[in-house]
Parts: sequence; C-alpha cells; structure tokens
Amino acid sequence: MDPFSVTIIILLGLAILAVVSSVKVVGPYEKGVIVRLGRYRATVSSGVNFVMPFIESVIKVDMREQVIQVEPQKVITEDNVGVEVDCVIYYKVVDPVKAEFEVEDFSLACTTLAQTNLRNLIGDKSLDETLVARDSINESLREVLDEATHSWGVKVTRVEVQRIDPPQDITQAMSKQMKAEREKRAAILEAEGKKQAAILEAEGVAKARVLQAISEAEALQKVSEAAQKYFKDRPEILRRLEVAEKVLTNNTKYIVPAGSDLVNVLNMDGQKIVPVKK
Repeated sequence: MDPFSVTIIILLGLAILAVVSSVKVVGPYEKGVIVRLGRYRATVSSGVNFVMPFIESVIKVDMREQVIQVEPQKVITEDNVGVEVDCVIYYKVVDPVKAEFEVEDFSLACTTLAQTNLRNLIGDKSLDETLVARDSINESLREVLDEATHSWGVKVTRVEVQRIDPPQDITQAMSKQMKAEREKRAAILEAEGKKQAAILEAEGVAKARVLQAISEAEALQKVSEAAQKYFKDRPEILRRLEVAEKVLTNNTKYIVPAGSDLVNVLNMDGQKIVPVKK
C-alpha cells in the first residue's frame, strides 16, 4: 500500500473518531457539565449533545434522589450513657456545577458531617430524651446538613435515625420497667372494668325495682278502678243485710211494704207476702 493511501486511511479514521467523540448522550435523570481544556463551559440537559472533539468533555451528574448510609458509632448522652447510633441521609443534587467542583467527595464529607452533628445532638440530651425525641433529632440533623451542603449544590431532603441502642444491661432494665408498667396498666384496667360492671349491675337492679314498683302501682290502680266501677253498691247491700238480720231476729214480724228495697235485699221479690191483720 502506498503512503498516500495510508495517509487517507489514517485521516478517515481520525475523522470518524472525532465525530464519535463529539457526540455525547446524557440520560433523562442526568445533567451534563461540559469542560473545555479543564474549564467549565456549559451545562447541558438530557439527550444527544455535540461537543468539540478532543478538547471538550462532558461530566454526567446524577440528579436523582440518592441515599447515604452512615455507619453506626458510639455516642455518649448527657447522663453518661453510651448508645450506638446510625442514620441514613437522603439528598439530591440541585446544582451540578457546584456538586462537581465545590466538593471532592460529597459522600465522605456528608457522612463525616452527619456523625459529628449526631454526637453533638445526642450529647445534649439524656437517654430518655434521646429515645423519645427521635423525630426532633431527625429534623435538627437535616437542617444542619442542608445548611452545610447548600454551598455544594446539594439539597438534603430527609434524615432518618435508624437505631439508638443503649447498652444491654440498660436495655434489660428498661424491658423490666416496661413490663411492670404494662402489668400495672392491666391491673388498673381490670379494676376499672369490675367497677363499671358493679355500677351497671346496681343500675340494672335499681331499674328493675323501679319498673316493678311502676307495674305494681299500675296493677293497684286498675284494681281500684275495677272496684270503683263494679263494686260500688255492694257495701250498701251488705249494710242492708245486716239491718235485716237484726230486724228478723226472734221471728219478729214486721210489715214490709211491697216493692220496697228491703224486699230486694231479702230476696223476697216475686214471693207471696201474707198481709197482717190489724
């Protein structure tokens, strides 16, 4: 092959390489930072982008939310109890240029910052406060990290403390205390239940007595009304019979006018009455 042909092939190869190297594809979740000879030139969005071959390059920055796992560490509380604490940090890049040029290793920097501030936050609280104030620790740590990473073009969206583990002996003592508290609450609830049951039973008995009294009163009222309606004249008749018994004692004879009430009392209505001679 002659030198001219070799030169053409080399030039053609370089041209193809230049075209290929000038085409940069940026993903849908990325931003591209174009650097020309070591200096920032522009930021490009997702898609196909063309740069000057050999003198420009594209640094791809992931813009999705990402997670950093902070390894467990020993922390001393305000009341001198050693606890083991870890957390996770959720963040996302908001400025790809700052994220690329303002911090060398964001993950290491953020982890170190989180560990330092965890020691400060938990060191200002007692063990009991630490165990119940997890939400406030999360929020305080997020605010501190977000403020510190703002100059790095990063937004800390959420921080979650996963574990706050006291020593084993304290954990056992707390478990016993919790068990005693549960038994105490159970005893109180049982006593309250018995008390309420007794109150309900007493109320039931009282209501039953009231209903029985009302029923008896209604029964007496009905008897009184029946007596008033059906037996009003019987006492008068009884009194007349007593009078008749006294009158007829010793076969004493009296003149009883026919059709009088005494005839009805003596059940002599319809019988023959012999007139007495004067």
